[in-house]
Amino acid sequence: MSDEEEFTAMFRRHYPRVLAFVSRRTDQARAHDVVADTFATAWRHFGRLPGEPLPWLYRVARNSLANEERAARRRLRLTERIAGGGVPPAPDHAVSVVADAGLREALGRLSRPDREALLLIGWEGLSHDAAAHLLGCTAVAFKVRVHRARRRLARLLEAADRDQDQAPPAPRPYELHSAASPRGKSA
Repeated sequence: MSDEEEFTAMFRRHYPRVLAFVSRRTDQARAHDVVADTFATAWRHFGRLPGEPLPWLYRVARNSLANEERAARRRLRLTERIAGGGVPPAPDHAVSVVADAGLREALGRLSRPDREALLLIGWEGLSHDAAAHLLGCTAVAFKVRVHRARRRLARLLEAADRDQDQAPPAPRPYELHSAASPRGKSA
């Protein structure tokens, strides 16, 4: 089989998973550009790809996204300096796919490395070894990171449960209206 045929087979096998990986981290239009760049890089390094290239492809895609995010932050800082005002940051779309609002909120409160470690094994389904390779660390270091991230997430979820139990009951709509109107306030 020629290199082109092998690359085409690898592309067909891994394209959907790489696109899903990137799509959970950015918008669709940008995702397709990042995936195209990822496979262009894979073609340039095709002779040096590992036997199972999926973690390598994830790493290239992740690095491409990180490079784009750094460039976007630089553009944002330049725009703010020129305009003299603040521009709101773009929302993180990676976490928005999580169905449970409490879990989504807790994941959002985790640091980016903790959140990424948990999503790589929980959402992407990577093994600890593959995720460690993707992040450029040892499997032992990654396992420690995941363990600590799980503890932090559990604490955030427990705190949210406690806060929910202690929260006062939600005001009724007419109470909100009377509190906001000048006639509803007593002097």
